[in-house]
Amino acid sequence: MARISFKKGDDYALKLSKLAADSEEVAKKAIYEAAGIVADKIVSNAYKVMSDHGASEMMHSFGIAPIKQDDDANWNTKIGFDGYDSKGVPNQLKARVLESGSSRQQKRPFVRPAVNATKKQALEAMRKVIDEETKKIMGG
Repeated sequence: MARISFKKGDDYALKLSKLAADSEEVAKKAIYEAAGIVADKIVSNAYKVMSDHGASEMMHSFGIAPIKQDDDANWNTKIGFDGYDSKGVPNQLKARVLESGSSRQQKRPFVRPAVNATKKQALEAMRKVIDEETKKIMGG
């Protein structure tokens, strides 16, 4: 956790107001950092469960959505697939069938294992970004 020391009340109040003003950008930066860690692991896992050609084609539509604030004032993003493959099959459908299986195909999960494997690392990355940005703003 960030450590802050101060001597003057006005100076501290000014730093706190600056921290409050920049909190949106700090949150977005932390979330994007964590989403990148999870996304990298999902891509890695996709290449393990699919052929290189199939994974490569599907990964061209993979990405991180813009970070937005929801109705409960929580900041979040989505990681997922968009578009269609060369045969016109939605990439979201292909990913879902790989993840959960179907009546004709056994499941080969790659998203859930990636999320589970990177949860602690992503949380740590967010904490680190928030601490660093707080230190920059607070002059600590």
